[in-house]
Amino acid sequence: MVTRMNRRGIIAGSAFTAVTLAMTGCSAGGNSAAPADGDNPVTLTVSITQNEQTPNYYCGVELLKERLEDADMGFTVDLYPSSQLGPHADRFPMVQSGDIDIDLLGGSELATTFPAIEAVDAAYAFDDVDHAFAWIDEDADELFTAFHEQTGVQILDGWFFGNRTFTTKDLEVRSPDDLKGAPIRFPNSPGFLANAEALGVTNPVAVAVEELYTALQQGIAAGQENPIPATHSSSYDEVLNVAVLNNHNVGLQFPLVSDKTFEKMNDEQAELLKQTIRDIRPENRQCVEDETEEILDGYRANDGFTVIEQDEIDMEAFISKAEAHFSEYYSGDTLKAYKSIRAAAN
Repeated sequence: MVTRMNRRGIIAGSAFTAVTLAMTGCSAGGNSAAPADGDNPVTLTVSITQNEQTPNYYCGVELLKERLEDADMGFTVDLYPSSQLGPHADRFPMVQSGDIDIDLLGGSELATTFPAIEAVDAAYAFDDVDHAFAWIDEDADELFTAFHEQTGVQILDGWFFGNRTFTTKDLEVRSPDDLKGAPIRFPNSPGFLANAEALGVTNPVAVAVEELYTALQQGIAAGQENPIPATHSSSYDEVLNVAVLNNHNVGLQFPLVSDKTFEKMNDEQAELLKQTIRDIRPENRQCVEDETEEILDGYRANDGFTVIEQDEIDMEAFISKAEAHFSEYYSGDTLKAYKSIRAAAN
């Protein structure tokens, strides 16, 4: 397993790419007037919602820090996990201003500024992780360019956050009908609440993440939806005892960097940053997948925990219900983005 304890020994060889780029000095459209290499010191402030126990931290931004600093290109990287710099609604304007240099945020978190990107978080928009990455590489340029033009912030890639699944207290879910009336917590954003409706949840509970553990303890919510590593790292599985592997959302976190931050860098530094973020993507995915399976194996071995496997779930009922919902719910550029994603599945 690729865990926090052993991941350095497994993936350290990939750091060679970043060091090689530093030596070759490829052009990246940064500030060509800035001095090269270590003569142009740049401190990067990196924010992330997740805590240090999640793969997007220890196989994501922590790797980014190590590789940028080890390249001897003038970078110092300061990491701020667990939303230390504020909730995502406050942080994105700070990314735009350059006060936060890099942040990882999802589509629904960005939709208040750029509504069309909400489509990436629609339930079952992506068939799987391969579909999501293929769309990013081959079909997302129009959406990402429009996002950049409107916000002054570049989406440099997408990192895998994990497949969002339901975890509940004593509620075994095998079809959308099983969710009727159940108080299931969803993030308080229009996109995620639309997912609730698309999946058959008629009683969504929109409590803040800071209040979720207490809401689960007190029975205000009978379950929640998150990737398994996020559920485990936040200890929600201390209260919940059923994992439903319906995988209704391929969670993506977008590494975001503003034009103002790029203005601090020379071409070589800008290219090193971009390439390092791209290189981390597959390693991050492997960490997420390994961590997910390790946690699930623990659940399966626990007599007090139930795992509803995917072959026990009416996946077609979930998928068809969601696709019918979003084909009617979305309009304009958001519908266009959603159709682009679904078309990429074929």
